Amino acid sequence: MDLDQALEADADFMLISTNVCYYCTRAKNFLDSRGYSYFEINGSEDLEIHLEARNRTGWRTVPIIWDLRNEHPIFIGGSDELIAKLN
Repeated sequence: MDLDQALEADADFMLISTNVCYYCTRAKNFLDSRGYSYFEINGSEDLEIHLEARNRTGWRTVPIIWDLRNEHPIFIGGSDELIAKLN
């Protein structure tokens, strides 16, 4: 799977996270509390997609989050940006 295939996931959001990440957990808990679905890629395990996402977006921290609810995926940013967008 590559990044473009991941961005076609049948979910509301797609996020790239890592094993130990407070902000990743925060984003997932926030999405769960609001009833949104998400497709998650562990960037620690799939480094190729993680690096592709970093290069494409310029975002250097995790999580790296896209909104998949529209016709085309929209890059959001991290957990702060996700919470701001949905509040």
